[in-house]
Amino acid sequence: MRIEDEIRQKKFRNDYQKVVVNLIFTAGWLAGKQEHIFKPFGITTSQYNILRILRGQGDKSLSGAEIKARMLERNSDISRMLDRLAKKDLIVRSQCPNDKRATDVRIAPPGLKVLKAIDATIDNAEKEIINLSQKESKLLSDLLDKARGSS
Repeated sequence: MRIEDEIRQKKFRNDYQKVVVNLIFTAGWLAGKQEHIFKPFGITTSQYNILRILRGQGDKSLSGAEIKARMLERNSDISRMLDRLAKKDLIVRSQCPNDKRATDVRIAPPGLKVLKAIDATIDNAEKEIINLSQKESKLLSDLLDKARGSS
């Protein structure tokens, strides 16, 4: 559905305003779709992002600050999210040997199991949600990179 119909607004100041409004609306729409995917697994989109980041590290651990720097939503309360993931036994936290105030975090075997279960469903779900061909998806991703100043 066109953005004009979704938000019931017929006019925009210009195409730049329209694309900004469309991106904000689409980001919220996509977040809702992702929440629906992750809910049966008992995690949030941000928790999935943390687990995904940690899985990419293998056996290596990361500090909470490094995880936060890699997050898709950087304004998240990383400490609270790590607490919740630790309570679910999806991550393991240990004191950093170099800095007693810092905590090292790595993914636990149950966290890997949750990600494996999500992996089995997410590829098809993302294709259905996005509703674009692979070529269109690449073009859109390239255009979004360009919009953020990357080329």
